Amino acid sequence: MLEEFFAPRSIAVVGASRDPEKVGYAVLENLIGGGFPGALYPVNPKAEEILGRTCYASVSEIPERVDLAVVVVPAAACREVIEECGRVGVRAAVVISAGFREAGPAGQALERELVQSARESGMRILGPNCLGLIATRTKVNASFAPFMPAPGKISFLSQSGALGTAILDWAADEGIGLGHFVSLGNKSDITEVDLVEAWGQDPETGVVVGYLEAVADGRSFVRAVGSLVRRVPFIALTAGSSDAGARAVSSHTGSLAGSRAAYDAAFRKAGVVRAHTVEELFDLAEGFARQPLPRRGGTVIVTNAGGPAILATDACDEYGVELASLSTETTRALQEVLPAAASVYNPVDILGDAPAERYAEALRLVLADPATASAIVILTPQATTEAEAVARAIAEETERSGVTTLAVFMGAASVSAAVVVLKQQGIPEYAFPERAVATLSAMTKYRDFLDRPISPPPEVAIDREVVRAAIDHARQARRTFITESSAQRIAEACGIPSPRSGLARDLGAVRVIAAEVGYPVALKIASPDILHKSDVGGIELDLPDADAAEAAYERIMGRVQQRMPDARIWGVTVQQQLPPGREVIIGANRDPNFGPIVMFGLGGIYVEILKDVTFRLCPVTLVEAREMISEIRAAGLLRGARGAPPADVEAVADVICRVSALVSEFEEITELDINPLVVGDRGQGAVAADVRIGIGG
Repeated sequence: MLEEFFAPRSIAVVGASRDPEKVGYAVLENLIGGGFPGALYPVNPKAEEILGRTCYASVSEIPERVDLAVVVVPAAACREVIEECGRVGVRAAVVISAGFREAGPAGQALERELVQSARESGMRILGPNCLGLIATRTKVNASFAPFMPAPGKISFLSQSGALGTAILDWAADEGIGLGHFVSLGNKSDITEVDLVEAWGQDPETGVVVGYLEAVADGRSFVRAVGSLVRRVPFIALTAGSSDAGARAVSSHTGSLAGSRAAYDAAFRKAGVVRAHTVEELFDLAEGFARQPLPRRGGTVIVTNAGGPAILATDACDEYGVELASLSTETTRALQEVLPAAASVYNPVDILGDAPAERYAEALRLVLADPATASAIVILTPQATTEAEAVARAIAEETERSGVTTLAVFMGAASVSAAVVVLKQQGIPEYAFPERAVATLSAMTKYRDFLDRPISPPPEVAIDREVVRAAIDHARQARRTFITESSAQRIAEACGIPSPRSGLARDLGAVRVIAAEVGYPVALKIASPDILHKSDVGGIELDLPDADAAEAAYERIMGRVQQRMPDARIWGVTVQQQLPPGREVIIGANRDPNFGPIVMFGLGGIYVEILKDVTFRLCPVTLVEAREMISEIRAAGLLRGARGAPPADVEAVADVICRVSALVSEFEEITELDINPLVVGDRGQGAVAADVRIGIGG
């Protein structure tokens, strides 16, 4: 897959230049300097020879078949080059040239023509407007990057050429090798999905790292990455996913489910390891590339300074990294080899005057403890510190034990030589404890993701005729929402319990319907123009009898007519008053790229104020639904607080899965809110007190 790009037998550089200041010169020089072993053909009608290679006037004049064309001619000439390449059987092209979609409407038209020409001949295109690509194992440097990285197991993709060159520079400085480096540019044809699928089949790729500004096909991306991460981790940094440009929405879920929430949900579903800064991207890449995933257990901190150990301990608490509880045998053994003033409990403080041998003895003991799954070794430079010898001791003990180990060598000049030793020996090194802990946390969470059993979403029985009839009825009325009564029927058609209710169009009907529903009742304004009823005083609760219900009807009508005099009023919904319970919200929103996502959080009127919510990409499994319930800050209220009995969280998880199934099957549903879902005590179930459903095309 993409073989012509990563392992071509012959390459043509179309637009090769004799001018060392030109990109066409740099690309050819990189291919030669990188040691490409295949046939290499410069193409330039104005030159006979470039860098000692015979030059050809056009691709058609090259005497042999070309696997890969690297195009560095002006944008206006690219289509003609691609058409010629297609005629002579070239099946892969890297278009480095700029001046396409990024340059405006005219450039966008050029790009469409370029892609169309390539598709007519079955050619694949990387770019345009890209830095190029590098494949170290096959010695292909088809880029104008400043140097060729060393071979390694990291495959890196970037939508930013500038960040790409920074990655290359960082990898060289850290001594980390790359297997592939790809600058995607405008992604006119080849996207991150193509690369993920290709690297997922590459046994030499050990880690995939990506900088993404936008995902071209969200659903395909999730599928591809979800398959990849079962074999190797995918570490990603995204930009441009802020919520500032989110479309205007009317539901609670929609207002909270911006672009960032969609990316978070999609990445969580796929198993992406998320970096939030460039620094963290580098930190994670180093950790995942150089150390195995930690086994189950805790981490132990070994240090020669108390302050950094406290910082590391605090960071472990913040990032959810469990500290190992060392056995009595281990602490006794530490007491025998360490000074009396040392701390033999985790964190293990071996004191500021610790020589390399003391580090080695302490590490040998703690890494052998059954409770130790990982280790963070901290060194601060002091007068007697043997930094390089300590680095070698860490490497030796790590290799002997097989325990995941990260080093924190704090300082600069005094530890620089030791840091080189650590890198050479495959030990990730960080300047500060927090960065090491964050990396270890990410590695642990990825391990947990892999250990989690793969389970399909539960099967949900849906009365599709009821749902379809409600959607069609709203469409025929040219409404973008389902009426409250129809929304309630849809919920019931999915097996979501809802209270008894009816629509009263006048005062007389209020008394009749309330008697049928049974007191106490709640009254809610019914209007196609009023989305949030409480905002206009359109709700009255806990009405004990007919007189109270009729009075409430009059009050609601008066308030609504005063606050929204132009609103169309259908009447009021008379609904069974539910017994007290904990109120949560379950919602859904359809992201244009990733598809439907489901939200869960604290319900009622406070959802948009507190924003105590979490999201998942559909379809949602029961395991994911339970995770959502436990993730919100108010989860303790559902588990039972201050002696209160626990809520029926299994009923909530069931409703989450039913909402997921509904919006996954019916793509017309663009927004859905169940707010509140009133949750009883364990075993008492949950009831959808209010359901709102928005529809689109």
